[in-house]
Amino acid sequence: YNFFKRSIMIRRVTIEDNEEYRRQKSTDVSFNDDDYKNDIEMLRKYCLNSECYALAPIQIGIPKRIIFIRNTSTDMTKNLDEDYNEEIIYINPIIRKMFGHTRFLEGCGSCKYSDGNYVVGEVDRPYKIEVEYFDMNGDNHSKLIEGFETTIFCHEYDHLNGILHMDRINESFLMTLEQMKNYRANNSYKVFSTEDDFMYAEIKKIGLKK
Repeated sequence: YNFFKRSIMIRRVTIEDNEEYRRQKSTDVSFNDDDYKNDIEMLRKYCLNSECYALAPIQIGIPKRIIFIRNTSTDMTKNLDEDYNEEIIYINPIIRKMFGHTRFLEGCGSCKYSDGNYVVGEVDRPYKIEVEYFDMNGDNHSKLIEGFETTIFCHEYDHLNGILHMDRINESFLMTLEQMKNYRANNSYKVFSTEDDFMYAEIKKIGLKK
């Protein structure tokens, strides 16, 4: 934990580095300690210097319950723009209800091999969720999230609970980042329903194949 906060270059922890560490449950943020603001600044810096939609602190060695979202659109080119940042922050979030059904090819910088290949697969997620969370000032809020932002939020929310996207896919593939982009260009975000109750299938915790 302290190593990553002292490091000049922020480094993502992959399950190839330490799967047990990556699968731990993150702890709640305490608003009695302003240290969480430094953690959020680390998330901001990482997101603006890497090609990602969002980030959970555990991915860079900080096991705290925070979600930092940079881009809520399916347009991946925005992830390459260092000036693009929606900066949506959720602290100690809880999903209260889930509705609808979507599917999207997911990959993750925490689930890749050192040769650059990502473990990817289509993941079923809700279309709409009711979320309770705290903001930077420690004020409590409730919010309804819909569409692709739900997929992004749920991916990061799983990280907070030690769950990886690869635990939720029926068939996994290895792809480079460019192959992922090409696949998504031809297989867009799918919405099957928007109002039905949603429940995840039983997760299958799998690690990287040696």
